[in-house]
Amino acid sequence: MDQPWWKRCVAYQIYPRSFCDSNGDGVGDLRGITSKLDYLASLGIGMVWLCPVYASPNDDNGYDISDYEAIQPDFGTQEDWIALRDGLHARGIRLVMDLVANHSSDEHTWFVESRTTKDSDKRDWYIWRPPAADGGPPNDWQSVFGGPAWEYDAATGEYYLHLFSKKQPDLNWESTAFRTELFAMMRRWVALGIDGFRMDVINLISKPDGLGAGGNEGGMDRALNGPRMRDYLAEMRREVFAGTDLVTIGETPGMPLELAREITDERAPLLDMQFHFEHVDLDHAPGASKWDSTPMTMPALRATLSRWQDGMEPHGWNSLYLGNHDQPRAVSRYGDDGRYRRESATLLMTLLLTLKGTPFIYQGDEIGMANVAFDSIADYRDIETLNAWRWLTGTRGLDTASALAMIRKKSRDNARTPMQWSAAPNAGFCAAAPWIAPNPDYTGHNVAAAEADPDSVLHYTRRLIALRQGTPALHSGRYRLLDAEHPALWLYERTSEKGRCVVALNFSDTTQPLPPALAELPCLMTNHHNPAADTLAAWEARILGPA
Repeated sequence: MDQPWWKRCVAYQIYPRSFCDSNGDGVGDLRGITSKLDYLASLGIGMVWLCPVYASPNDDNGYDISDYEAIQPDFGTQEDWIALRDGLHARGIRLVMDLVANHSSDEHTWFVESRTTKDSDKRDWYIWRPPAADGGPPNDWQSVFGGPAWEYDAATGEYYLHLFSKKQPDLNWESTAFRTELFAMMRRWVALGIDGFRMDVINLISKPDGLGAGGNEGGMDRALNGPRMRDYLAEMRREVFAGTDLVTIGETPGMPLELAREITDERAPLLDMQFHFEHVDLDHAPGASKWDSTPMTMPALRATLSRWQDGMEPHGWNSLYLGNHDQPRAVSRYGDDGRYRRESATLLMTLLLTLKGTPFIYQGDEIGMANVAFDSIADYRDIETLNAWRWLTGTRGLDTASALAMIRKKSRDNARTPMQWSAAPNAGFCAAAPWIAPNPDYTGHNVAAAEADPDSVLHYTRRLIALRQGTPALHSGRYRLLDAEHPALWLYERTSEKGRCVVALNFSDTTQPLPPALAELPCLMTNHHNPAADTLAAWEARILGPA
């Protein structure tokens, strides 16, 4: 049986605000993206995931939507969006829109109407609760971005729930009227020719029963994978996606493997694939905040991703990623962004593109973009980062140097600095001062320089995508870990009815012996200039055949 299109392609994630500015206002936009379509096509990708471009007051950079069917003026017009859609489709690239349906902006007309009176016909489109007996919040849930997850509204004397910013009130999926309007809105986007949705924190949409009844310490963790989540997803699939070949991609933090396998089961899917978070949480100190780090180790990463590779068999499907708009840069987190930047960036790209699932390349990872070390908190823009700064220097009492070191390592702004197109001012992203400063290393690490260097991460990525697309074992073969104990080497095979490949990755800065049985296999591709048959050099990646 032929695979669905989304199982065969490589995806590319675009964060519009930081990709390319066409009009010189310092903010990336739709025309800027359209101007780079030939570049995207040259990579060999088959799908673009476009982060939100809807109308928004930008409290959370577009993930607070005030109108789901209007384009944010910073990004352009509906005509600009249509030109982007048509340009992608003309190049054989599908367009997936970001859907944020757990919450809206507090400036959305739905919420404006909801808060006018308790009798509003949209009152139950959001989650309102009366104060606790002491007059305080209904329970002690905390927001992901810090502080209470409840905001008091004096006009009606009740609290509304916001698991994220107070300007992002949670929508109430228990309201039939709300779901009806949401699904109608989604169908209108489908009619405009999109190819699917990536759904933001979609496993938060069903809140637990008894919400607001007494103490209930937690927040997002208490709302994960709620009691009616399956019902809502099944209804969405019937109402929006039945009879189409659109792809549905869920962002599902805190979803257990067994549940992920169930909801992506190809025999009766609720979602086609999902993003889990286990591997990006490995460097969070146990029992502490995300800002308290513990070392990231290859054995832990190998064990986690191998468990998901095996656990999604035979009917589930993984979305594969190492970086995105909410995470630090992959080469800084999992690799070596100093001496072995090129080698570790290409090794990580090899890992991403040779696991089973649909790989998502985050913009800039194809040239090895790294974390930024801003000199001052004044250079950061992300709401989560700024809230964390106040908490770290205030509540926790850390000195500014210690707090800044923590921010530099984990801030979402690491992924949001402008795309580095050239060594021209502002990384060739824009003519005016950009909304956030570029990483100063852009003068040496940029697309123009990568295009001129045949050994660059960019050219390697293109060759790797082509190899994956032309090798059945790499895009559809089953994964099998070959050595679960090696401290430095990650060795695995991908096997299909049409062939077998072995992937050998050296996650260290020292040469490692290659097992003799593997040394005898022909090399299909390597990131090393002069590979030795029986060893792997520092941060060497090698794909072995036959294909």
